[in-house]
Amino acid sequence: MSTVQQANNTDGRDARGRFTKDTPNTFKPGQSGNPAGRPKSITLSEALRLELAKMLPGDTQERTFAEVIAQQLVRSAATGNILAAKEIADRTEGRAKQQVDVDLSVFDWREVARTHGLNEHDVIREAQRLIAESVADASGAATD
Repeated sequence: MSTVQQANNTDGRDARGRFTKDTPNTFKPGQSGNPAGRPKSITLSEALRLELAKMLPGDTQERTFAEVIAQQLVRSAATGNILAAKEIADRTEGRAKQQVDVDLSVFDWREVARTHGLNEHDVIREAQRLIAESVADASGAATD
């Protein structure tokens, strides 16, 4: 197609076949080509928040599910439930930082074995035993 033909072309495309900005069919700034779009799905967290905010049916004190759960969690911690106490501490104080010690100076498993008083034959035998055990577990699980 010659340049003259392209200039007379009324489909709103440039020489490379792309739509030009002044084409009547282009979207205006802020306008979407799919206004309804994909419907938003609700996440598990959002669904839980909605449920926790609901009033507990038949509750004379007019409490939400979240309030009832919190009260029961506190009572459980007060009677000695360590997991409940830990959950409360994690939620109110934030989780404690966990430090991980990574020693990048060791590159050879043989050096690690020697550091722990093992020779490489002991390590190889133990590795073979663990592999055989995991294979046996996997084949047993497959037949169950």
